[in-house]
Amino acid sequence: MKKVKIIEVHENVFNSNNVAAEELRHELKDKGVYMLNVMSSPGSGKTTALSKLINILKDEYRIGVMDVDIETSLDAQKVADLTGVRALQIHNGGLCHIDAEMTSKAIEEFGVDDLDIVFLENIGNLVCPAEFDTGAHRNMMILSVPEGDDKPLKYPLMFSVCDLVIISKIDTMEFFDFDMDKAKSNILRLNPKASIIPVSAKTGEGMEELAKWIRAQL
Repeated sequence: MKKVKIIEVHENVFNSNNVAAEELRHELKDKGVYMLNVMSSPGSGKTTALSKLINILKDEYRIGVMDVDIETSLDAQKVADLTGVRALQIHNGGLCHIDAEMTSKAIEEFGVDDLDIVFLENIGNLVCPAEFDTGAHRNMMILSVPEGDDKPLKYPLMFSVCDLVIISKIDTMEFFDFDMDKAKSNILRLNPKASIIPVSAKTGEGMEELAKWIRAQL
């Protein structure tokens, strides 16, 4: 039988990213800037909900948005148009995630010294973004009603790393087989410390509670 070489890796393969993320967190804290990493699958209503939230908070805080996509600047432009805040589009070269080093370079380009809050609107994906610490102070993710209440069971890491889970598009509950209690139970089983806030960007339901959660973090 052919001999196979075996190596033992005792260091986390993500260790260099984790170190860069921790450095970025401290750097932002020293500047008085709070960054929130917003994740979701495509079509969850992330950009719309984020714009609604910003419009509630923008008279209290200086806010900027960095939007990650493989191509186009549509989301960054939409946020800028709907809110009037400064927005930056990040093209991540076709990758399914953004890491701390990329985030740090984007922040350097963006300039955050005049901001209180930076929202990092991560690429639409429920797998890769959960694996990479971006240097954000809190992780938020959006689960939309049309996606189903079983998503936490299918993508456990994403729901495990989030401080806040927003259940969006609750105005569509009557049209989809979505069990709110089951969704909350599935989330809390994975992450007992997670906050869960159901919202509708369309009707505004839950948006004030979401804004209150952001204020509490600051």
